[in-house]
Amino acid sequence: MTLAKILWVDDEIESLQSQKLFLENKGYEVHTLTNGFDAIDYVKENPVDVVLMDETMPGLTGLETLAKIKEINQQIPIVLITKNETENLMDEAIGSQISDYLIKPVNPNQVLLSLKKIIDNKRLVSEKTTLAYQQQFRNLFVALNSNPNYNEWMEIYKKLIYWELEMEKSDSPEMREIFQTQKSEANTEFFKFISRNYSKWVGPKSGEAPIMSHTLMQYKVLPHLEKGTPLFFVLIDNLRYDQWKAIQPIFAESFRMVEEETFYSILPTATQYCRNAIFAGLMPVDIEKQNPVQWKNDDEEGGKNLFEEEFFRAQLKRLKKDTIKFSYTKVVNHHDGQKLVDNIHNLMQNDLNIIVYNFVDMLSHARTEMEVLKELANDEMSYRSITASWFEHSPLHQALKKIADKKITLVLGTDHGSVRVQSPAKVIGDKQTTTNLRYKHGRNLNYEPKDVLAFRDPREAGLPVPNVNSSYIFAKEDLFLCYPNNYNYYVNYYRNTFQHGGVSLEEMIVPVIRMTNK
Repeated sequence: MTLAKILWVDDEIESLQSQKLFLENKGYEVHTLTNGFDAIDYVKENPVDVVLMDETMPGLTGLETLAKIKEINQQIPIVLITKNETENLMDEAIGSQISDYLIKPVNPNQVLLSLKKIIDNKRLVSEKTTLAYQQQFRNLFVALNSNPNYNEWMEIYKKLIYWELEMEKSDSPEMREIFQTQKSEANTEFFKFISRNYSKWVGPKSGEAPIMSHTLMQYKVLPHLEKGTPLFFVLIDNLRYDQWKAIQPIFAESFRMVEEETFYSILPTATQYCRNAIFAGLMPVDIEKQNPVQWKNDDEEGGKNLFEEEFFRAQLKRLKKDTIKFSYTKVVNHHDGQKLVDNIHNLMQNDLNIIVYNFVDMLSHARTEMEVLKELANDEMSYRSITASWFEHSPLHQALKKIADKKITLVLGTDHGSVRVQSPAKVIGDKQTTTNLRYKHGRNLNYEPKDVLAFRDPREAGLPVPNVNSSYIFAKEDLFLCYPNNYNYYVNYYRNTFQHGGVSLEEMIVPVIRMTNK
């Protein structure tokens, strides 16, 4: 069986016949040529796995040929072979994206090693990833057990996501399992951390706190308003940090990353609470106090996110920024998306444009109900992949590309994340108890205290009191809250779905990214 097709280009190829035979005996198919022009023509017509290229040839040099070949096929690995060891040649070669560099005279084993390294790259990357994570495992373990503060938690979570994405390169199920165990240990510790600190951050006697939903606009969006440079604040509903990492390369084609940060979503990590808090600049208890008619509790009829623009206007007034000219666009279906594409240029005359885009949230809810989506997004890796595929072909991407060449500032954020739930926990409540799987509020709730973060007085968590004696509970880690009646049916239906509302790294530590045009 042929291992791979090699093209060897050297004006003294006759003297390399023994090397060619050596590689052929190892199972490679080797085609030889004596100049760059023929090499370019050959690559146009034939599949090639690796090109071995002499640097000093009459006519076209190796570097010139390399540039032309990369124009035809960016992916072909090229090994430059040269007598010249000068540093600027090496710099130029590496800048031209060569895969390896060999100094003449080369011996056959050197060439073989280079080919193996390139062709077996995937396996080697997998092994290297596994080894690197093994070395990092200890550091992460120490960080988790050293009582991290809220900034250190954000760093730990970023590192975990880094390794989760790196693990996609590893084909070791054992290492993935070890990683998943470490991630769930992190969530266990994070739950304890939030249980100890959350009411200090948001309650009536709030002290030092991280940037959270209700302070996001004030500290992460509005400070970047600049005269003559429109600011676009794009909020993609329910976007986890790892999903941001999946769409980041698509943004990077058009925009330059200036700042990549995270902030803490408030509890419950659900649209109605987080998004209203973002635009009002207030915790839900204060939104209700100031807007009793507009605020709707879970058990009340009517839309829960209908007044975001009104809330934001009031926030600007409070911050004495009510001279800002802003637009507010909410996209909840494809038709709205197309309207945004058509209208994006008109938004350039505003100081600030808010675009709220509902897709990821619809995806996670639809995934619960549609078998086909359960197949397509059956774990985190495929959930990221589906998010990237959606974004790449979305009206949002089209709209942003239309203004990518204009002088703008773009801040991308979200309201909360989601977590894949695995473990059911029983809750008993009366008829008024809410249906959400990751948090509940109601009177006379009956639950296992170890499974949840409970607030008997919702005001301690900055939340309104829907009814006398109402308390709130938030599920920890990957738990989902089920009622005893029809228990097994619900457990099987909801296990392994993406939910939000509770306490986990994935739901609470979410991205806020600042970009500018390139």
